[in-house]
Amino acid sequence: MTTTILRTDAAWWVETPDGAARVDTDATTTAELLADRAAVDAAATSETHTAVQDLALVSPITAPCRVVAQMVNFASHARDSNIDPTRVPATFFRKTSGSISGPFGTIDKPPHVRLLDYEVEAGIVFGRTLPVGTEITADTLADHAAGLVIGNDVSARDVQLPKTQFYESKSYPTFTPLGPRLVLLDRAEWAHFERLRLQLWVNGERRQNGVVGDDMIVRPTEALRVLTGFQRLDPGDVLLTGTPGGTALTAPPAIIEKIGALLPPHRKWATFFRRQASNPRYLQDGDEVEVRIATDDVAVDLGRQRTRVRYLR
Repeated sequence: MTTTILRTDAAWWVETPDGAARVDTDATTTAELLADRAAVDAAATSETHTAVQDLALVSPITAPCRVVAQMVNFASHARDSNIDPTRVPATFFRKTSGSISGPFGTIDKPPHVRLLDYEVEAGIVFGRTLPVGTEITADTLADHAAGLVIGNDVSARDVQLPKTQFYESKSYPTFTPLGPRLVLLDRAEWAHFERLRLQLWVNGERRQNGVVGDDMIVRPTEALRVLTGFQRLDPGDVLLTGTPGGTALTAPPAIIEKIGALLPPHRKWATFFRRQASNPRYLQDGDEVEVRIATDDVAVDLGRQRTRVRYLR
């Protein structure tokens, strides 16, 4: 049975059918909380509860930590980007942990950013150190991965594309809302990962909808075989595993792409961004973004995240 962790500014909680039970722990970080499993288990059997709706929830993942993300890891997203899904390798980029924000706050667009995009992602949260060279298999994944969390990989496309600069374009403060739940899984429950459905709505319109088993290109065990070849991971670190199709950004048709290749770079990008500026799917000031990840039978339920876009002046 899954264990659901919640966090407020002052405490950690375990969500139960009766509400939320406070964890009696000195832990101040996600890593410390994951190491205090006895306190978590004790809270799960507590008879004292607080209504979850009365809690001001913040991200269950604390900074600083590593936030690593897989690039173009759903076939539908690859097709939107004019990329052949059969030729996509395990590729990664980093986001600063300073971009982590809560599940019910704001997404703050800096004044210089024009094209603000969204990407619903399932995040794997690690509970044990993976030194460089760690061998990961389907049988050993649960020895290192503690659980799952909802993530939204917010992106400034007009910074990302002309610079090919993922780190900057995805690392502004509030560009990685996480939570509300950190759902801890036992060994058998990791099999449900394949059945997770990732959905995202903007102002009630569903934009993204994909199931891991139908759409994901590089599975976590394969991705981690590559990642641990060069990157150490520690408890509390997060791996964002990719997003389905349906983001605001889409690649131009092949014929337009060929014509664009003949233009000087400055003209090509100017033309591209003029066309993108008329796309109403990019996030606007005041938009509400809702994200949900769960299996259809709710055997694993990461909850719902609701954030509002705020344009900084």
